[in-house]
Amino acid sequence: MSSPDPRRWWALAVLAGAQFMVIMDTSIIGVALPEMQRDLGFSPGGLQWVFNAYVVALGGLLLLGGRLSDLLGARRVFAAGWVTLIAGSVVAAAAGGPGVEIAGRAIQGVGSALITPSSMTLLMALFGGRPKELPKAMAFYGTAAPAGGTAGVFLGGVIAEWLSWPWVFVIYVPIGLLSLAVVPALLPAVPGRRSGLDLAGAAAVTGGLALAVYAIVQAPGKGWTSAATLLELGGAILLLAAFVAVQRALRNPLMPLRIWRTPNLAGANLAMTLLGAAWIPMWYFLNLYLQQVLGYGAFSSGAALVPMTALMMVLMVGVTGRLIARFGTKPLIATGLAVLAGGLAILSAVSPTGNFWADVLPGSLVSAVGMALVFIPAMMAAIGGVGPQDGGLASGIVNTTYQIGSAVGLAAMTALATSHGADRLGNLPALTDGFQAAFVGAAIVALSGAALALVTLRTPRQTPATEEDPALAKTAA
Repeated sequence: MSSPDPRRWWALAVLAGAQFMVIMDTSIIGVALPEMQRDLGFSPGGLQWVFNAYVVALGGLLLLGGRLSDLLGARRVFAAGWVTLIAGSVVAAAAGGPGVEIAGRAIQGVGSALITPSSMTLLMALFGGRPKELPKAMAFYGTAAPAGGTAGVFLGGVIAEWLSWPWVFVIYVPIGLLSLAVVPALLPAVPGRRSGLDLAGAAAVTGGLALAVYAIVQAPGKGWTSAATLLELGGAILLLAAFVAVQRALRNPLMPLRIWRTPNLAGANLAMTLLGAAWIPMWYFLNLYLQQVLGYGAFSSGAALVPMTALMMVLMVGVTGRLIARFGTKPLIATGLAVLAGGLAILSAVSPTGNFWADVLPGSLVSAVGMALVFIPAMMAAIGGVGPQDGGLASGIVNTTYQIGSAVGLAAMTALATSHGADRLGNLPALTDGFQAAFVGAAIVALSGAALALVTLRTPRQTPATEEDPALAKTAA
């Protein structure tokens, strides 16, 4: 084993900070939307694209970002992602109308799609051969996502109260410039492989994923069985089928189909899909319940989620790695999804006359325990078995499945909540009925994920190499 890079923990801070900012970008704009609508002239239907343009670009391009990381070098792609994110932030902050604002958000999504998989490749380059340090590194990295989501709500409330909406984008510029400044000194120069880039496959999978996400986020408004939705989903399926055909035909495809023979890759990605489909609706509707039913402001709503985030951070950093070393990933994934389902079941009992201590805190803390048990083990199970030449691709796949699961889950739970009264603003009993339905639906998704994890994941047999290091054997599980 080579000597450890003495800068690796500082490098981890840079990578975790990048993940924090990428996820925060999905939540920080929420509080600023009404002001943006007034200043930029958004229609009620068009306003959602301030959020959706980012999600569509991020979800559609993550796989391409992962492959570019493998081919061109992870550090180079990581830096290019920050340059793109900064450019998108400048465009979004300076926008004078809806079209420019949406374009800026899409450019931000492109940048995030380059940052996310390349940061995971760099993390594995720093810690992948160190089984005692890898779980701790993954824990720090894993806490960045939920912390970023909560911080976005909290910080967005501060900015909305004391500054103006462009500042939700301006803050990315100095942070991005600082990140670029430290890249050469802290991040390892992971070499790429100069094989040809599969442009046809990249176009097909990017178009297919983007069209699928677009159809999903639009479906609650258009109707799931409307002609437009069915045509969009049908087009997405055709593009993805074309992508698979291209991958079979090319010598150097964007996603070599052999990667799916990696043990646990498919099962771990399925778990991540269902985790996103349960967790993101829980976080979204819990915010709505706090603000629309309990009457919390944006700042107070963000503060109300701090205990949940703090518990996740403590568990991921101090506990999850030890549990992986002792039990392996499969038991934690299944148990965590079941615990998340339990937390959602508790939240499904929220009351129109409830309060934070009885209706929000217990269920949110139980859900946080479930998330802490699942996220890092699922990531490790997804990327732990692939070779270093495919690390960026595996990271791109698992992040894509989480984002697609989030979009599908949120769209489906939004439709479910709306059908039970969540669109009747001001009617607290009706709103609460809708939120209860969403929590029940998300609990069913999480419980299904627990059952499927037991079926699809397997514990690898020990090899002589892993028998010498039991911790490594458990981490690989």
